[in-house]
Amino acid sequence: MAQKPSIPKGTRDFTPDIMVKRNYIFDTIKSVFQKYGYSPIETPAMENLTTLMGKYGEEGDKLLFKIQNSGEVFEKMKKVNPQNALDFQRSTTEKGLRYDLTVPFARFVVQNQNAISFPFKRYQIQPVWRADRPQKGRYREFYQCDVDVVGSDSLLYEVELMQIVDAVFTKLNVGITIKLNNRKILAGIAEVIGEEKRMVDITVAIDKLDKIGLENVNKELTDKGLSQEAIDKLQPILALSGNNVEKLAQLKEILASSETGMKGVEEVEFLFSLIEEAAIKCTIKLDLTLARGLNYYTGAIFEIQANDYKIGSISGGGRYDNLTGIFGLKGISGVGVSFGADRIFDVMEGLDLFPKDANVVTQVMFVNFGEKEMRYSLPLLTQMRAAGINAEIYPDAAKMKKQFSYANNKGIPYVIIIGDDEMQNNTVALKNMEAGTQEKVSIEEAIKIIG
Repeated sequence: MAQKPSIPKGTRDFTPDIMVKRNYIFDTIKSVFQKYGYSPIETPAMENLTTLMGKYGEEGDKLLFKIQNSGEVFEKMKKVNPQNALDFQRSTTEKGLRYDLTVPFARFVVQNQNAISFPFKRYQIQPVWRADRPQKGRYREFYQCDVDVVGSDSLLYEVELMQIVDAVFTKLNVGITIKLNNRKILAGIAEVIGEEKRMVDITVAIDKLDKIGLENVNKELTDKGLSQEAIDKLQPILALSGNNVEKLAQLKEILASSETGMKGVEEVEFLFSLIEEAAIKCTIKLDLTLARGLNYYTGAIFEIQANDYKIGSISGGGRYDNLTGIFGLKGISGVGVSFGADRIFDVMEGLDLFPKDANVVTQVMFVNFGEKEMRYSLPLLTQMRAAGINAEIYPDAAKMKKQFSYANNKGIPYVIIIGDDEMQNNTVALKNMEAGTQEKVSIEEAIKIIG
């Protein structure tokens, strides 16, 4: 009995029509990254677990895909009697699939510090893996499109990243809102409610506010050991309302006793003050419930949501001051934003935002009537391709209906027909497949029309 083909849950195959649309997203994002002076790099799909573990918090560590060692290590294991399952896992798994692109990037910077110039601006478009429960908009294998700069603590880079976000989604025609917060503000909040040492527990919990609601957030904080008094003090902070200026004014009063919190407010005020000069058109909103649960963030944090499609964040990032220090290179600050290509695809597909020609690969197909016509067509195909037109010829002298069906199924907008009359007069019959019209033109004219 033949094996039924399948793929792991949370992964997907991509057909040509989907890949063309995905590449449209990748190419758009890449063009904006390059416009702002960022250079491409790549890192391996798998990293040493020592590189990955402990960088994403306890919950993130649970979502790491660990890779079992192979080869002679198993021969050695036969001689070992593991004391428990954890010992066995530790002794047979030393590598894992990358959870994101930021931690590998920090490792890359430290290893290549003598070969790069600071500030170092890079972009990276590669897949990442998370052992999460698959659901709408959440996959176990998905692509991230990251843009980061390390080696400067200038807040101008936060502004530049917001410009990049605005430019990318403007090009993709997706209306967005940038949610902005600062981890220093969150640290100040933890300080003024008397739970400074529990900042991580607080940020992890309130980061889930949109997903699980206030009541469940408070329950999680109670379960983590926060006092009821501290939780009560937190409620009016989470409920702050008004525009950005009004929220910042209220925060200044609330955080007046916290030097760290006030520093965060100052940084956020600076970013808002430059929005107009930076010509950022999208909505930017201060959101005090935004925490970005990853432990390595230390300053500004961003989350981007689509205005007209419910799917969760489609991009996010922030400032991290200590990440390279974990690998031995201290005093290097970084900031970056990651674009979730898979969620962006779902948004654009759901809102029908892809250009009509986004799935067009071949622009013109030559009909094949036989060897004589095929030989005549080959130099014209070369001429078409040299002019930058994607062109192909049907491989066999099949019936015209079959050849036209092939062109229609591939979404090819033009077909060129060459018979005896065309060869004698140095013309081609150019058929517009959508309009159903056909005209005799020279190959040079056909190139102008198609191109």
